[in-house]
Amino acid sequence: MINLVLFGPPGSGKGTQAHKLVKKYHLIHISTGDLFRHEIGSQTPLGIQAKAFIAKGELVPD
Repeated sequence: MINLVLFGPPGSGKGTQAHKLVKKYHLIHISTGDLFRHEIGSQTPLGIQAKAFIAKGELVPD
Protein backbone atom coordinates (compact mmCIF):
# COMPACT_ATOMS: atom_id res chain seq x y z
CA MET A 1 0.00 0.00 0.00
CA ILE A 2 1.21 3.49 -0.82
CA ASN A 3 0.05 6.59 1.04
CA LEU A 4 0.41 9.96 -0.65
CA VAL A 5 -0.05 13.31 1.06
CA LEU A 6 -0.37 16.51 -0.95
CA PHE A 7 0.61 19.67 0.92
CA GLY A 8 0.06 23.24 -0.17
CA PRO A 9 -1.76 26.46 0.64
CA PRO A 10 -5.39 27.02 -0.39
CA GLY A 11 -5.74 27.34 -4.15
CA SER A 12 -2.40 25.71 -4.95
CA GLY A 13 -3.94 22.83 -6.90
CA LYS A 14 -3.92 19.99 -4.36
CA GLY A 15 -7.42 18.95 -5.30
CA THR A 16 -6.67 19.12 -9.01
CA GLN A 17 -3.57 16.97 -8.63
CA ALA A 18 -5.43 14.53 -6.37
CA HIS A 19 -8.18 14.19 -8.99
CA LYS A 20 -5.59 13.40 -11.68
CA LEU A 21 -3.93 10.78 -9.48
CA VAL A 22 -7.30 9.17 -8.69
CA LYS A 23 -8.17 8.92 -12.40
CA LYS A 24 -4.78 7.64 -13.53
CA TYR A 25 -4.00 5.19 -10.73
CA HIS A 26 -7.50 4.37 -9.39
CA LEU A 27 -6.61 5.63 -5.92
CA ILE A 28 -8.92 6.60 -3.08
CA HIS A 29 -8.97 10.32 -2.29
CA ILE A 30 -9.58 11.44 1.28
CA SER A 31 -9.84 15.19 1.81
CA THR A 32 -9.66 16.41 5.39
CA GLY A 33 -11.43 19.59 4.30
CA ASP A 34 -14.35 17.56 2.93
CA LEU A 35 -14.45 15.49 6.11
CA PHE A 36 -14.50 18.58 8.33
CA ARG A 37 -17.21 20.27 6.21
CA HIS A 38 -19.37 17.15 6.54
CA GLU A 39 -18.86 17.00 10.31
CA ILE A 40 -19.55 20.72 10.70
CA GLY A 41 -22.70 20.46 8.57
CA SER A 42 -23.91 17.49 10.63
CA GLN A 43 -23.13 19.37 13.86
CA THR A 44 -21.28 16.43 15.35
CA PRO A 45 -19.07 16.98 18.43
CA LEU A 46 -16.01 16.87 16.14
CA GLY A 47 -17.64 19.32 13.76
CA ILE A 48 -18.43 21.75 16.56
CA GLN A 49 -14.82 21.62 17.78
CA ALA A 50 -13.43 21.98 14.25
CA LYS A 51 -15.72 24.93 13.51
CA ALA A 52 -14.38 26.80 16.54
CA PHE A 53 -10.79 26.46 15.33
CA ILE A 54 -11.65 27.30 11.72
CA ALA A 55 -13.67 30.37 12.78
CA LYS A 56 -10.54 31.71 14.52
CA GLY A 57 -8.43 31.03 11.42
CA GLU A 58 -6.51 28.28 13.19
CA LEU A 59 -5.58 24.82 11.99
CA VAL A 60 -7.63 21.98 13.46
CA PRO A 61 -5.25 19.94 15.64
CA ASP A 62 -4.89 16.16 15.50
